[in-house]
Order: sequence, then C-alpha cells, then structure tokens
Amino acid sequence: AAILVALGLITIFMGYKATQVELDYNLPRLLPDNDSTNIAYNNFKKIFGSQGNVVVLGIKDENLYELEHFNAWYDMGNRIIEIEGVEAVASIAHLFNLYKNSAERKFEFKQLVTEKPKTQLEVDSLKELIGSLRFYDGVIYNRESGASLMAITLDRSMVNSENRKQLLYNIRDEIELFEGSQGVDVKYSGLPYIRTGITVLLKREMRLFTFLAALFAAIILYMFFRSVRVVAFSLLIVIIGVVWSIGSLGLFGFKITGLSALLPPLIIIIGITNCIYLLNKYHNEYRSHGNKEEALQKMVVKIGSATFMTNATTAIGFATFMLTGAQVLREFGLVASLNIILIFVLSILMIPIIYSLLPPPEERHTKHLDYKGVKKVLEIFTHIVINYRKVVYLFTALVIIVGIYGVTKMETTGNLSDDLPKNDPAKVDLQFFEKNFGGVMPFEILIDTKKKRGVMKLSTIKKMDRLGDVLREYPEFSSPISVVEVVKFSKQAYYGGNESRYSLPDNQQKNFILSYASKEFKEKKFLNTLMDSTKQLARISVRMADLGTHEIQRVMDELTVQIDSIFDPEKYEITLTGTTVVYLMGTSYLVKGLFISLALAIFLISLLMAGMFYSFRMVMVSLVPNLIPLLLTASIMGYFGISIKPSTILVFSVALGISVDNTIHFLAKYRQELKSSAGTIYEAVITALNETGVSIIYTFIVLLFGFGIFSASDFGGTQALGMLVSITLFMAVLANLLFLPSLLLSLEKTITTKSFKDPAVLMFEDDDIELEDLEIPTGSQNGVSKEITSA
Repeated sequence: AAILVALGLITIFMGYKATQVELDYNLPRLLPDNDSTNIAYNNFKKIFGSQGNVVVLGIKDENLYELEHFNAWYDMGNRIIEIEGVEAVASIAHLFNLYKNSAERKFEFKQLVTEKPKTQLEVDSLKELIGSLRFYDGVIYNRESGASLMAITLDRSMVNSENRKQLLYNIRDEIELFEGSQGVDVKYSGLPYIRTGITVLLKREMRLFTFLAALFAAIILYMFFRSVRVVAFSLLIVIIGVVWSIGSLGLFGFKITGLSALLPPLIIIIGITNCIYLLNKYHNEYRSHGNKEEALQKMVVKIGSATFMTNATTAIGFATFMLTGAQVLREFGLVASLNIILIFVLSILMIPIIYSLLPPPEERHTKHLDYKGVKKVLEIFTHIVINYRKVVYLFTALVIIVGIYGVTKMETTGNLSDDLPKNDPAKVDLQFFEKNFGGVMPFEILIDTKKKRGVMKLSTIKKMDRLGDVLREYPEFSSPISVVEVVKFSKQAYYGGNESRYSLPDNQQKNFILSYASKEFKEKKFLNTLMDSTKQLARISVRMADLGTHEIQRVMDELTVQIDSIFDPEKYEITLTGTTVVYLMGTSYLVKGLFISLALAIFLISLLMAGMFYSFRMVMVSLVPNLIPLLLTASIMGYFGISIKPSTILVFSVALGISVDNTIHFLAKYRQELKSSAGTIYEAVITALNETGVSIIYTFIVLLFGFGIFSASDFGGTQALGMLVSITLFMAVLANLLFLPSLLLSLEKTITTKSFKDPAVLMFEDDDIELEDLEIPTGSQNGVSKEITSA
C-alpha cells in the first residue's frame, strides 16, 4: 500500500510538471554550440538580429491595380499592422520611396501611399511609379509574372512563444476577409508559418497516436488474455508511464519537439510488452500449481531480471543519442532512456501488488497459454531449422548481398518542409513563392572587409554588385538586398526617380550622392540592417527555395568558387550563413552523429551480452541476427528512395534496441536448457525455440501494431519510422527464430563453453510456455544428431 501511495504522489507531481510543458516552435538545434557554422550564425545574429520572423502573403491578381482591389489590399495591410505582435508591413500599397531634398542636401523617406486612392487615375499613377522602383522588383513584386507579396514582420518574442499561434490565426482572419470580398486566392508562407503548421500538426498527432497506441494495446491485450481486468490494469500502468514521460520533460525544462512527441506512444508500446511477458509467466505458474502468491513470486524472480535486461538494451539504444552534439537528440535520448527504465519499474512493482489484491485468474483467462495458432507456426519453424538449415543460410546470404547493394543506393537529404504532406497547404503555397520570388528561406552572405569603413569603398560595392549579378542567375534565389541596392536606389532618387539611373555611381557621383544619403540614413538607422556600425561588415540577403541538403551543398560549392574569383580571400573574409546553411550543416552533422551512436549502441549492447553470457563467440552469434535486419532495412531505403535524414535515421537505433530483446530471451532460455539437459545442444535449441518463440511472436504483434500506427502520420519522417521499424522487427523475428537456432545447431560446441553455461551475470529466463505436445517431424534423437553433425 505504501508503494502504491508513493507512486500515486509521484504521478500527481509528474502530472503537474506535464502541464508546464510547452511546444517548441523554434527550428531544432542540430549543431553543437562550439560548431564553427553555429558560431558564425550566432555572431551574425548579434550584429543583424534574428531571422525567421517574417510571414509573406502572395497573390497573382491581374486586377490588383484596379481601384477596389488595390484599396482592399491596402486596407488589409493596415488592419494587419494593428494586430498585436505585428511590427511592420511591406507591400505595393505600403512602400517607402526615396526623395531628394535639395534645400537640406539630403534624401527623405516618404510613404508612397498615405491614404486610400479615390480614383482609378490615382492607382494608375501609383502603378507607374511603383513599376519604376527597381529596388522592389523581385522583392515585393515580380514584374514578369505579375505576382505581388506582402511581407509581415513579427515581434520576435511572440514568434518563439505559444502566442504565435493566435497571432497567425488573427492574420489569417484578415486574409480570409480579403479573399471573401475580392475572390482572390492568397498564398502564405515564411518560417513562422511553416514551423507553426508543423507544430500544430505535431500536437494533434501526439494526441492521436497516444490514443491509437492505447486503443490497439487494449484490443491486443483482450485478444490475448480475454480479461477486462488485465486490460484495465495494464492500461493504468502505461498511462502512468505516459504521465511520467511528459512530466519528465517539464522536470528537465525541455519542450515538446518532433522527437519527444513520439515518447507517449513509445512508452505505451514498451510498457504493454512488459505486461505481456510478466502476466504470461504469472498465468502459467498459477495454472501449473494453483498458488497465487507463489506464482507472483516466481513471475518476479524468473522473468523480472530478463525483462529488465531487455528494457536496458532498449534504453541503451536511446541513451546513445545523448552523446551526439544535437540538443534535440540529447534531450530525447535522456528522457526516452530514463522513462523506459521507469516503465519497467512501474511494471515490476505494480503488477505483483495489484494482482496480489485481486482474485486469482479463472480458467478462461489462461486459455491464451495454449497458443494453437502460434504452435503451428513454431512447428514449421522447427521443421525448417532441423531439415533446411542450408536453405536458411542461402536465403540469409542472398539477403546480405541484396542488402549491401541497396545500401550503396542510399542518399542523405532533407529540407525544412520535407516531412510535411505533399498536399499540405503550407507546401503548396511555398511552391508559389519559389516560382515567383525564389523562395522564403533565409540565406545570408556576410562580407568582412577587414577594415573600418571598408564597405563604403566603391571597389567593395562593385564587387558586391558582381556577386549580386551571380545570385540573380540562380532560380533558387530571390533578388538580393544589400547596401549595393541602396546605393543604386539613392542614385535614382538623386536624379529625380529616373528609372534608367538605377545603377552604381562613378567615383565623381559617389561622393555627393553618399553625402545626401548619410544624413537621412543615419537618422533612420536604415543601413544598420545591412552593415555594422563600423562599416567593416556587410550582408547580402536573399530568400532561397526550400532545397534538399544535396542541392544546397551544390549551390554553396558553386557560389564559393564564384566568390573567391570576385573577392580576394586575403583581403576579404566571406561567410555563407543563415537558417538554411545552419539546417544543412546540422542535418549532415546529425546523420553522422546518429551513425556513431548506432555503432556505440552495438558496442554497449555487446558488452551487456558479454556480461550476460560471458562468451565472445556467443556475443558475435547474438549480434548477427540483429544486424541483418538493419542491413535489409537500409537496403529498402536505398531501393525505394527513402532518404537518410534525422527522422529516418532513428529507425536503426530504435529497432536495434528493441529487436535485440528477442535474442536475449532466446539465448537465456537456451543457456538454461543447456544446463538442465546435460549439455545436449539439440534439445536446448529446440526447447528454447518453442518456448521463447511464443513470447517473441506475441510481443512482435504488439510492436507491429504499435509502430504500425505511425504509418498513418501526415509527417513523411514519422510514416517512414513506423513502416521501417515494423519491417526491421519482422525480419528480426525471422532471424531470431530461424537463423539464430540454425546457427547454434550448426556450430554446436564451438560456441558453447563452460563460461557460457555459468555466466558472470545471473539471469533467469521464462519457461512460461509449455508445448509438450509439440511434434517434430523427424526420426530418433540420434538420427537427428547425425543429421546435425553432417550439416
């Protein structure tokens, strides 16, 4: 009773902490703090501020310059700027123009439209004037396609908080009002919008998959045990586990990310598996002698340690994520591994206590122990292992060959909207901006002249102009914005707005034009967003299409060559940075780190196996059945074009940590039988196959349904995770029930040593399934032994 009270109090506390957990609206931090790319981006933000706080609205309306449409666009922008959290709005109806004030010898910024036009003639005049302002061409409007956009700058503090969702809903209300009155389809995009869409979808799927995991668990439990009581108390355990998992996020101050959102259904899947193993043993023991207390005691003693080891190996698979440099993975690895151990603790404490207070199971509750369907499957497997081991080896070799070739076809890629559904409005609208304005993803080029006021040298400005021309040749980029465009705009203003004067001044023109510009620009702090206060550093800003990592790397490599040909590397230091670059490098770093964590997981699990079996040969034998499914899954990714990216690379560590559980149960039972049958390898293998095979198949069914629900996700990465883990676990079952016993029989005593029979770590195994009536279609034991020897 004291334990239950303690667990109840902990659950209440964890439930309270769970209420404090927030969704993470920021881009995932994939790079370590000391990474050079991360350092460069942070330095850039210190000088020029954060990126990713602009939402863009786009339309392609041939009637936009008609009085009614233009005024509706103007009114919508004015209403949006009044929304709390909106800092500025820029559109064709909300532009600033630069005018020359000859009397005061300075330029002046004036709003182009100060009030709504009253006549079509006024709109026509504005259209002509706006068309002459090439500074905005490709930035606010596209002269060739006729598309136009509205850029909405948001308060950065609201962008990174829960309030951003309501802010974007308020903006959307104004958009829908405009669409309804004008009959025009408005596209919207930008990092805040894309990230909010992903996060809202994430929150919905987290709830959905938690519910589906619990529902499937309840159905499977009832199918197995035919007991509402078993279903209810098993669900109680995993629900407490879910509360603890979310509460632990709050306890550590973590937010819910795309990875941590998988925790609740994951805990349900693993928790239900624990319940099945423990309750199977309890029911089997009770049916054999009818003593409830003794059955519960043997359940804890005989299968508790095996279940702990299987949970420990799963936890190790997740814990290795903590050794990567990516914060999002470190957080997920810590919370996942901790809660896998905690769900084991809950299971091993609550099941004996609860069932000690309940009546003993009735006969109908233990009928699941007969396993008639599974028994038939195991008869087939046993027949194959005894008579067709060469076929098993041939098939395994074929799988390995096909797998190795498939691995060579794998590719690493990923982009910011990659996991969104193909028909998601955010993804469809993004294509509009990529087609008409190059894209919406921030890409920055930071130019360090290494001298104060070096940016203002005409030679530097001309070099930046040449680089701007290079950028315009790439369809992946929007028109660049830099001090170059401002200088051209200033020259055009100096000559009365003449469009033909939108060009760089010569040495003579430069001095008096910049003398006009320096006064107004200094007062308005206009150039602070384009160069630092010492005028040593300058930026060239473009918006970029949401490319995959390969395409981004190609563009960056080509740009680097062009940049080095324009800027002398000894006199200038050029840095490519921005959200897009950070994500590219972060993805590459993450994939590399996850492969390292997978290798580490294999190493740590090998050490654990060595401690359990105390035999190097047995460790190698135990790893092979678990590595082959991983190889096959990797080849499937290669053949079907499923790229390696942060969401899919998790498949391997997750699947390894779970599938190795089957091997532990099988080999532990094999070792136990080896000792009790006076070292007869044949009997030990066949008994282990038939007795642990039942639990392996049952837990596989649970895992299959559990991970299978992820295939219904709207996120491409989550879909792939569900499908690939299910495939991997299916192949792991075949490997552990066909290849592993075949290997044990063929190698016989070369892998079975005294140290294997008497390991350093004592571990009991379940002998919960009695299949005494199982008939193996073979001759006498001696005859079979001869067959095994000859094989």
